[in-house]
Amino acid sequence: MRADMIPGAIFPDYELSDHTAKRRKLSELQGPHPMVLVLSRGGFCPKDRRQAEGLLQLHREMEVGYCRLVTISTDNITETNEYRSGVGAHWPFLSDVRRMVQKDFDIAEYTDPDHDPMIPHVIVLEPGLVIHKIYNGYWFFGRPTMEDLRQDLRAVSRKCRPDWDITTPELKAAWQQGRKDLFYPYGKTYVQTLGEQD
Repeated sequence: MRADMIPGAIFPDYELSDHTAKRRKLSELQGPHPMVLVLSRGGFCPKDRRQAEGLLQLHREMEVGYCRLVTISTDNITETNEYRSGVGAHWPFLSDVRRMVQKDFDIAEYTDPDHDPMIPHVIVLEPGLVIHKIYNGYWFFGRPTMEDLRQDLRAVSRKCRPDWDITTPELKAAWQQGRKDLFYPYGKTYVQTLGEQD
């Protein structure tokens, strides 16, 4: 992994084709929300498929918690779609068949020249593609558990949600004053408030 990719750094805003061949930018997929980004070997890998199966239940929690999940692999569009469908996933899978991410981050898995995949990583991102935590998943147990990700998403949500604790006198007063911009999902300024907290 590139030395500058550390907590606090900005993850590059890659634009890749999703499982339907539509071009998608990471920033657009993330919006103003926390996001878990899975850099995957691909559908051929039983470890990656098992990880994706584990993410199915967590994804349901992430949806109601206003968090995003995205998988990137070096599979082509057909393989990407089959991978996504095969595990029953409902989040975006992006195809990086040109291996831009793999090359940019120097994460080619040189021990598998037949598939030439990325070394698997899971990256937890704060809004604005800010890196919160990076997990190296070359070995399966280097990958985060679902509980690890819950804890990461709790920390990121607490940091980026102005209305995390609505019991504070300040937030109660803001609500009574009609300042709904501090509360999700009201107002355009909620997103601006996220940026002002840095």
